[in-house]
Formats: sequence, structure tokens, C-alpha cells
Amino acid sequence: MWTVDLNDEIVAVWPLAGFDKTLHYRAASGLAERISEGSLVRVPVGRRFTLGVVVGKGVEADIDFTRLKMVSQVCYDQPILTSKLLALAEWMRTYYGAKRESVLETMIPGPIRQGMSAKREKYVSAGATPSGEELEALARRAPKQRALYDFVKQQRAPQKKSLILNRLKLSAATYNALLEKGFIEEESRVQERVAYEDEMGAVEFAAEEAFELNEEQSVVTRSIAADLETGGFSARLLQGVTGSGKTEVYLRAMETVLEKGQGVLFLVPEVALTPQTVGRIRSRLSKYADIQTVVWHSHLSDGERLDAWIALASGAARVVVGARSAVFTPIPNLGLVVVDEEHEPAFKQDETPRYHGRDVAVYRAFLEGALCVLGSATPSLESYRNVALGKYALDRLTQRVDDRSLPMMHVVDMRAEIARSRKSIQLSTLLVEKLRDRFEKKEQSILFINRRGFSSCMLCQDCGHVEMCDHCSVPMTYHRSDETLKCHLCGAETAAPMRCPSCKSPKVRRKGMGTQRIEDAVTRVMPNAKVVRIDADTMSRKHLFRQILGEFRSGKIDVLVGTQMIAKGLDFPNVTLVGMVDADLSLHIPDFRANERTFQLLVQVSGRAGRGDLAGEVVVQTFTPHADPIQFARRGEVDAFLELEAESRERFGYPPYRHLIRQVFRGPNADKVVFFADQFAKRVAERLEGRVETRGPAPCSIEKMKDHYRFQIWYFVGSVAPVMADLVAIAAEINWPQDVIQVLDADPMSLS
Repeated sequence: MWTVDLNDEIVAVWPLAGFDKTLHYRAASGLAERISEGSLVRVPVGRRFTLGVVVGKGVEADIDFTRLKMVSQVCYDQPILTSKLLALAEWMRTYYGAKRESVLETMIPGPIRQGMSAKREKYVSAGATPSGEELEALARRAPKQRALYDFVKQQRAPQKKSLILNRLKLSAATYNALLEKGFIEEESRVQERVAYEDEMGAVEFAAEEAFELNEEQSVVTRSIAADLETGGFSARLLQGVTGSGKTEVYLRAMETVLEKGQGVLFLVPEVALTPQTVGRIRSRLSKYADIQTVVWHSHLSDGERLDAWIALASGAARVVVGARSAVFTPIPNLGLVVVDEEHEPAFKQDETPRYHGRDVAVYRAFLEGALCVLGSATPSLESYRNVALGKYALDRLTQRVDDRSLPMMHVVDMRAEIARSRKSIQLSTLLVEKLRDRFEKKEQSILFINRRGFSSCMLCQDCGHVEMCDHCSVPMTYHRSDETLKCHLCGAETAAPMRCPSCKSPKVRRKGMGTQRIEDAVTRVMPNAKVVRIDADTMSRKHLFRQILGEFRSGKIDVLVGTQMIAKGLDFPNVTLVGMVDADLSLHIPDFRANERTFQLLVQVSGRAGRGDLAGEVVVQTFTPHADPIQFARRGEVDAFLELEAESRERFGYPPYRHLIRQVFRGPNADKVVFFADQFAKRVAERLEGRVETRGPAPCSIEKMKDHYRFQIWYFVGSVAPVMADLVAIAAEINWPQDVIQVLDADPMSLS
């Protein structure tokens, strides 16, 4: 039993213990001084100890003070979550129907929860000055100590102990002996691991200079500055054509905020875009000697993540650039939130809690009283709708900087190309001509294809057999580099067959195209060109992507072949040609966003061409040349497409005119999964009659994945949170078997 001390304080804690309750504990008076709202503590729950987040201190709880257990440890001196982040966690819990523990674990980095401490290095400097006799004695009796002292004395600043010992080839005994004499001193310093900075500390992109704004940029910059001057929450949608200088507008806004002593959150959709964005921002902000920019995304090491978090939590850094999870970083005095390429589905988390980074960023800006700027050349229909409702202000940039022209888009009908050549081809005659022309002019090209591997599948021409994954209801993808078939859902792989596994025919052909096949096709028509492929298969090494982009920027690569990684955001002045292979592939996905995704992809990829002084061209290869997304993209009519698509969505009641909640049921036994899905649907019909429109249960478009059968229900609702609360309550009432799993997803971006 603990001794009861009336000076102890009661603290309210959210434990990370698998349930959504607030528990109360006593904190001893000495420990209580280190505790504040947002502190990470270790507390007893039952017979075990677990982490928890303090959400209240000095609480007047209607409970027996003497029976409360004690807080056992305060993990860090500073709070790990601010009061605003705690409020954000509660909003996410109710909106996304997630458990509080999963939200907190998403917000608190793994290294923090694991109790990692910062890496420290010992630095050495000169200590007490020895007399002449002492120096002579050292030289006579301990020449190595004298050499060490002379070296340290010559240095203008403290040096790393490890470097000194290695350079002078000295032992620790020699060092310790001189340290004991007081002739040298050492201090321990936190050694920060800074992502995207080499050992010399130089940023990887050229210095970013502010250029003179054109009239449109000046208008937008003044509008944003006015919002920042007024203060408080506001949201703005910056719609600017590719190459219109949106980044310069962001940078001007960042400078304004930083000069006011506030912090900046800058979100990008893909890790691939982070190095370039970080380089530009660090270069531009280098004039502020006291402002540090940190990087945040899933590819950081634990050490880099820990150091970035400490820099932000301590106030040493005020700018963070990163992917969606950066929205939870503890930025002090947040004044500006930028979400670049806000339309990108990559901002949506596909694991619990299934949050959307853009929407969470807007809500965090609301809580912080900050300005949120959403930028895109092809805004999402959700943001377009919020402008129409007056929730967002709209800024437009309709011209490229320096009056550069938008690239000319050529649409190639591949049906006619194949009919003319009488065989399956990867590259059209026009695209080959353009590629050769660019190579001769020493200009660069990008070829984009929306898939990995060499071919989509392997097809038997005699019996029509397609080799399917044993664990998922999708074809296996052929990879020529190692002659294997791989499943891109579960990772299963097997040797590529020489004969059909079904009828034993040797007539097995590769059907469809992948990045490897396009790479080979380009190499055949341009044998002297340097062609490099970028996709998830080639990006196994941590820094390989940055290395390839650096070589491409310097002109060492002529043609870059890639997938989504190179589709948007990247800026290469010498790229004058972009080719899109199978541009209409995304049109045929069973998703009401298929047209929108295809249009956005066409515009974004084409925007990689002609960003420098040279004009750009785009060649789009398609089997459906007259499809609306392709024609609107060819003419550059963004607003017209958005209006047409909005009319269609409104007519059918799809988002953004109603919210969609998707519920997926999965398990190894299809009959059992269907039974529980039906039971759930019946309860929803009884309890939520008239409040939701329900569709399903029905099989998911990919019915089997990783040996689990999958069925789904769609709920169309006017407001998410109230309905989500009922769905979560119904799920809690059902006695689920261990082999049936159900997941709720608010505002899903993928329906597969």
C-alpha cells in the first residue's frame, strides 16, 4: 500500500491500454511538478504498467483519493502532445470511428513511445593552462598526452572526442589521463541526425532566390498576407496551373509567418517530393540563422524521427516539411499550414485510424487559429465544393511564370496505331519520333506508366488461362529481371512458367505493359540513350530515389521511366517531353472518382514538361481518345471538367454532396463473413432508418486479398460523426468471431 500524502495531486490520464476510458491517478508532489497536460507517463493498469497521456491535472474527481494508484514515471520533461493536439485526437476518434489508443499511437512517434533518448557526442576543448614545467614534464614522460593537449589547444572550437582520438591514433587511457589533470575539458552535446543533409551540412539543391512576382502572384500573396495580418483561422484554395509559381507564394507566406515568430507545417503527398521541397525551403530560409527546418515522413530512421521531434517540441525548429503524418508534429505557435497537391489520394491513411491528412490539417489549423492554404492545379471536388459553400476562399494562378506556355498535348489513338502496325506495340510512332528528337537536342524526357513490373499478367493464347495469385483475386505480375510472377497485394511470388499450368501449351504470352517493358522498348529505339526506371521495385535502397533524381537533374539521364513516384510535383527545367503510356487505364477502375483521378493524373504528369526556358510537349497514348477527362485535359479546361463532374456527382448523390462511410468485412470463410455483414446491415436498418442510405453488403472489387474474402457496405450520410457513433456502438454490441474483422472508413479514397 502507498502512503497517502495530502500534497499529492490527482491527474487524469488516457492510458494506451486497449480501452477508451479516462483513469485517475495520484502524482507525488515531487513528480507532479514535472507533469502537465500532454505529458507522457507510465501508470499501473491492473497488474501491468502502460503508457498514458495526461489530459488533466489537479482534477477534482468524485472518487476516493486514498484508493488511487500512483503515477510511476514521467517519461519526458516536456509534454509530448499540446492541448490542441489532444483536441485533435478527440475529433479524429469521433469522426473516423477509431479507438483513442490507435489515434494516440499514430500521433506519438514510435521512438518516443519506446523511450529512446537523443544521440549524444562528447566534445573536447582546452581546460586549465599548464605551466611551462608541466608542459616539459608531459613532453618527457607522456608525449602522447602532450600531443593531444597541443592539438586541442590549436582548435578554435570544441571538437568531437571520437574524431580527435582517431586522427591522433590515441587510446582512451591517454585521453582520460589528460582529462584528469584538467588540461582538457569535455562536454556532452546532442548530436542531431538531420534528414536530407550530407555530412558537410549542405542542402542538396541550389540556392533558392526570391524572384519578382507577376501580377497574379502579387494579388494572391497580398490576399494571404491580409489573412495572416488579421489572424485567426481561415482556409484558402490556391488553384494554379502547373508551373505557375505556387511554391513561391507558399515561401512568401512562410517568411511572413516566421517573422511573426510563428511556426509552419508544410505537407506534401509523397515521400518522393520531400527532398526537393526541403531543399528549396531550407535554401530560401537560410537567411534566418535561428530557424531550423525538419523533415518528417515514414522513411526516416528512428533516430532521425526522434531528433526532429525533439527539435520541434523544444522550439529549436519551427518549420516541418513532410508527408501526412507530419500533421501531428508538435510545432510551436503554429501560424501557417500548407497542403501542396491537396487533391492527392496519398494523403489518405489506409490503416486505422483511416484519416485524411488534408482534412486533419484543416481541422488542426482551425484549432490553432492558423491559416490553411490548400494548393493544386487540379483541385479535388471536395475542396471545389467547399469554395462554393463559402468555407474556403479561392485564389487563382492561370499563367506559368515568365509567361511560359503550357505544354502542347498530342492524343494518340492506340487502336489506329495497332491496326496500322498489325501487332501489339508499346510506343506509338509519334512518341518514338519525339523521344529521338529530344535526345538529339540533348533535352530530357519522362515516360509515365501507372503500374510496376514487365507485364500486367501472363496469358495462355490456347486456353485463355491467366495465372492468378493463390491468396488474392488478382493476376500475378510478370517481372523479367528475375523471371518471376509476383502479387503486388500480398507479395507472393513464384517462378514464371514456360508452359501454361492449365493446358501445358507453350503459347504463354505476356499481356499488358509495365515499367520494365517500356524501359526495354525505349532502349531498343534509342540504344545510345541513358534510360533509367523508377518504381517501387527499384527503390529498395533508402537514398536511391534521391540519387537518381540528382543524376536526372544534372543531365546524366536522358529518359526517366516511372510510376506514380514521378507523376507530380517534381521540377526539372530540361524536361521538354512527357509521354503517357496507357493513359486511360485508371478510367476503367470501378470507382466513382475514376474520371477525376484520370483527369488529375493527365494534367499533373503533363505539367512536368516545359518548366524551364524550353517549350514542352506531351504525348498521351490511349484507347479511349474521346473520353471526357482526356479531352478536357488536352484543352486545359480544369474548371469546365470540375463543373461537369460536380453535376454528375450531385445527380447521383456521391461525395462531395454527401459523405460516404465504407465498411469492409473480411475473413477466411466467405459464408461467415457474409453472415455477419448481413446481420450488421439489418441492425443498421433498424436503428438508423431514414438517416442513411445503405448499399450492400456486396463483394469488394478485389474480393479476395491475402486469403481473406472481403465484402462491403456503403453508407451515404449528410454528417459523418453522428452516424459513425451509431455504427461504432452497433459494432461493439456484436460478438465477433476472431476470424471475422470489420473496419469502418469515413470518406474513403479507395473502393477496391
